[in-house]
Amino acid sequence: MRLALQLLCILSLTVIFTLPADYAHAVRIKDLASVKGVRSNQLIGYGLVVGLNGTGDGNKAAFTTQALVNMLKSMGIPVNENDIKVKNVAGVLVTANLPPFVKAGQAIDVVLSSLGDASSLQGGTLVATPLKGLDDQVYAVAQGPISIGGFQSTGAPADGIQANHLTVARIPDGATVEREVPVSFAGKKEIILSLNTPDFTTISRLSAAVNSYLNGPFATAVDGATVSIQIPENMDDQQIGFIASIENIEVIPDSTAKVVVDERTGTIVMGENVRISNLALSHGNLSIQVSDKPNSPIPNEMIGQILTDEMVRKMTDAISTPGGNAQQSKLINLTPGVTLGEMVRALNSVGAAPRDLIAIFQAIKAAGALQAELKII
Repeated sequence: MRLALQLLCILSLTVIFTLPADYAHAVRIKDLASVKGVRSNQLIGYGLVVGLNGTGDGNKAAFTTQALVNMLKSMGIPVNENDIKVKNVAGVLVTANLPPFVKAGQAIDVVLSSLGDASSLQGGTLVATPLKGLDDQVYAVAQGPISIGGFQSTGAPADGIQANHLTVARIPDGATVEREVPVSFAGKKEIILSLNTPDFTTISRLSAAVNSYLNGPFATAVDGATVSIQIPENMDDQQIGFIASIENIEVIPDSTAKVVVDERTGTIVMGENVRISNLALSHGNLSIQVSDKPNSPIPNEMIGQILTDEMVRKMTDAISTPGGNAQQSKLINLTPGVTLGEMVRALNSVGAAPRDLIAIFQAIKAAGALQAELKII
């Protein structure tokens, strides 16, 4: 029995380690695409946060004073707007996402953003605020104590240290759903899947995978982002189970080569398919050369020739700075087809800063040698 278990373990490990490499990159359809009609809806409302410790809106935020007067009047407390001088109330915009299939009585999170000149929402409480959809219907009502998330401060405001944003807050489960958005798949004969990132290759693979799973031509790619799937007759009354089974089919997604650069933080993200063509680039004391024959300061036409004074001058120029001194720049030689990741590693090895990398990427893209989309955020 023990021997049989050992053989089973060895067989299982053998199967795992001999799986195709691409299989490890397969992704479930539910992580690549969404079902048409299944979506969140945005809600918005205006509310008042009360109970602030003198950090609320000043008199310049007239809408806060007016809203406070209206609220008190609706509670049977008439007041004169000119008599209200408070600093513990702030006007806020309340937003929330209403998830699909959420039912009346369930709770959703809300986000509060200050509209006036309040300096902090810490310690406040949101007064009951109706949240409306784009159709002007009330779908939820928000209320409760707010949280600004881990705020810390030491010293006086001018010299103190603070973390996080003080005028944006959240209320987890702070709104109660009052109206449902009807979504039903009963009686449907087809479902529509939409890729989160449109791509012809991925949508073709998705369509083929669904047809292979259903053992028939049930899926048809409509465009680069949409595939239509006919529900088999034997599953006419099992639409939910059918969608669940489709969502768990695994597909290997394709992607375009892209480099994303965040200039504010120096963050650089790149895909594995980014390639660099032949180029020669100089940036500060850095020199980059992508060529089949790097490292040679001697031009090809001079190789094998008797050196003349002119040839010696050209070679001297190639290895010297404009001031005539021996060249002190850091030279990086790479071969054509090198990935951008390999170039970044090479640049990091000579101490290039993130700002240098960003400038170099932009120059390479402008020269047409970066075989990828460069996106700066």
